[in-house]
Amino acid sequence: MKLSARIAAPVAALVLAGLTATACAPRTSDGKAATDEKSGTLRVWLFQEVNNKPKEQVVDAAVTAFEQQHQGAEVEVEYIPVDTRAQRIKAAFNDPKSAPDLIEYGNTDTAGYVKDGGLADISAEFGAWADAKDTDPTAASSVTVDGKVYGAPLFVGVRALYYRTDVFAELGLTAPKSQAELISTAKKIRKAKPGLYGIAVGGAYTYGAMPFLWANGGELATRNGGTYTSAVNSEAARKGISAYTSLFGDDNCPAAKCAQMGGNATVTAFASGKAAMAIGGDFSHAAVEAGAVKGKYAVVPLPGVTPGSIAPAFAGGNNLGVMKSSAHRTLAVELMKSLAGKETQGKLFDAMGFLPTYTDVRAEAARKQPFVKPFIDSLGAGAKFVPASPGWGQIDASLVLPTMFQEVVSGRKDVKTAADDAAKKMDAAFAAAGR
Repeated sequence: MKLSARIAAPVAALVLAGLTATACAPRTSDGKAATDEKSGTLRVWLFQEVNNKPKEQVVDAAVTAFEQQHQGAEVEVEYIPVDTRAQRIKAAFNDPKSAPDLIEYGNTDTAGYVKDGGLADISAEFGAWADAKDTDPTAASSVTVDGKVYGAPLFVGVRALYYRTDVFAELGLTAPKSQAELISTAKKIRKAKPGLYGIAVGGAYTYGAMPFLWANGGELATRNGGTYTSAVNSEAARKGISAYTSLFGDDNCPAAKCAQMGGNATVTAFASGKAAMAIGGDFSHAAVEAGAVKGKYAVVPLPGVTPGSIAPAFAGGNNLGVMKSSAHRTLAVELMKSLAGKETQGKLFDAMGFLPTYTDVRAEAARKQPFVKPFIDSLGAGAKFVPASPGWGQIDASLVLPTMFQEVVSGRKDVKTAADDAAKKMDAAFAAAGR
């Protein structure tokens, strides 16, 4: 292992980049390295977490084992800020000489990064990898574009319904078992306790809203051949949009306060005791435990339309991908397997609470930490993902869906008009992306 730590201070990072640039193998016209070196230094970019030390310790152990197994190979890990990742990674795609060999990336970025030519197709290696056979299908789909695999899922994030057990007990309520019951329960709580949001919702909380759309049979988009077409303005999707936006108002979560809220704000409202319910992730657990509601809440899967059903949740999370420009392809794939393998994912769950992407490792996680069971149940019920189109990045960055929700809750547009306008923007992004 080179340098202590997988580091690095910005100056050190620049020096390393310069050294790597002078040592890079030549590239072919399609961006691939002309050689596959079996020794030398591999550079890795991982995301910097709020509390990064536990992640560093797990990664250090995996890297040390890798270096022992691959004599002549050294690994340098740099932790990059999440909020500037897009610029850093895009620059690496455009300048292969300074690019790392392996990167961590958000799973909604897969299709865009593939279109940009930055990620290597590792379908053969993934198919032959023993661990991969136990990968959750939804997680596997997040590294797959047009049937080819461009990385390994590192962890998955999913959301469920947090609710205040003390408030529910006081008002004689039980956890809602259907979407209609969720909405009516939220409004009962708000009426009985005007100082509380029945359920904290956000006009900018796309991933909290999607389950309502999906539970009503709607889709974000449909695929015909190689192209996507928006479906947010279908009758089924509009039912979901109407259900979600019905939660904005003085009888639950006033639009003036809630229209601009995102996911973090809704979880904060719940954790601080300002809401009786919220849609939060497994990754929100630590924040809730640190809040005013500690010991006074429980979690259940977000209910679907039919009583007793579970609404499809968005399967978020991060992946690891080998850069197409890497001059150490074989070593980079092996390092990817080490960092995204079952052993390391189990340790990352223990250290960071990251939900494993392997069904067997996840079951063991639930045995050790019962709080993850509702989230695992949500995944098992059929979580969903965004369209595997490079156009999704533009749709997301342009805030197409938050704008749609906000237009409805503000009263500027009715559901049909807002959904039709959003669909036009989505179709333009899909068309510009070529699929």
